[in-house]
Amino acid sequence: MRTEIATLGEFGLIKHLTKGIELKNESSQYGVGDDAAVLSYPAGKQVLVSTDLLMEGIHFDLTYVPLKHLGYKAAVVNFSDIYAMNGTPKQITVSLAISKRFSIEDMDDFYDGLRFACEQYGVDIVGGDTTSSLTGLAISITCIGEADKDKVVYRNGAKDTDLICVSGDLGAAYMGLQLLEREKAVLKGDKDIQPDFTGKEYLLERQLKPEARKDIIEKLAAENIVPTSMMDISDGLSSELMHICTQS
Repeated sequence: MRTEIATLGEFGLIKHLTKGIELKNESSQYGVGDDAAVLSYPAGKQVLVSTDLLMEGIHFDLTYVPLKHLGYKAAVVNFSDIYAMNGTPKQITVSLAISKRFSIEDMDDFYDGLRFACEQYGVDIVGGDTTSSLTGLAISITCIGEADKDKVVYRNGAKDTDLICVSGDLGAAYMGLQLLEREKAVLKGDKDIQPDFTGKEYLLERQLKPEARKDIIEKLAAENIVPTSMMDISDGLSSELMHICTQS
C-alpha cells in the first residue's frame, strides 16, 4: 500500500507522524503543537545543543539502508554528540525535506525507528518541520541535552601524559559499509561479486543500527571520573585525535 504525502499535506503529515508522543523528561515543559517547544532546566545545569544534517546520497544510500534503521541511526548519532560532552540527551527536534518518491508509509517507517531510539535513550521529540525536496531525502536533527556545570568535558582539556582510551572496537561500521556496497554492486548486475553476510551480522548492525555510548557516561559517573577531554569517533581515530591535540 502506498499513500501519497500530498493527501495529508505538510501539517497533516506532521500531525500524523507525531501523534501519541508523550513527554517523559521534566525539562520538557511543552512539545509538538505550538510555534516553539518550551524547555526548563534546573539551576546548576549546562544546556548542550548539537545539530546534524544528513543528505541522501552523501550520508546514506537507500538502496541498502531501511528507512526504519535510518530513523534510529539519525537520532542516535545526535545523542552521541551530547554524550561526548559528558552530558545526557533530553530532547530532539526533527526536520525533513521529502521528495515525491516517498509515501506516508515510508515516513511511518522512518519515524518508527526514530521514536524507538528516543524510547531506548529516554529522549523527547519536541518539534521540527517538513518541506518538499527536489533531490531526495534530507534529515536535520537538533539534540538538546544537559550536564552538571562542573562535569562538562570539552576537546581542549587534554594534557601531556594523559592516557588515550577508546570505548568499544574500531572499524566494524566501516566493514559493514563495505559489505553493503558489495551487495549494491550485485544489484547492479555485477555477477562476479556474490554477497555473503553469514557471520557478518555484527558488522552490518554497527553500520545500520549503531548505539551511542550511554553506558560509558554512566560508568564514568558511577566511578566519579571526569575525563580531561572527550569526543565521539565519527571520522576515524587519527582525525579525532588530531582535533583533540589541536584544540588542546
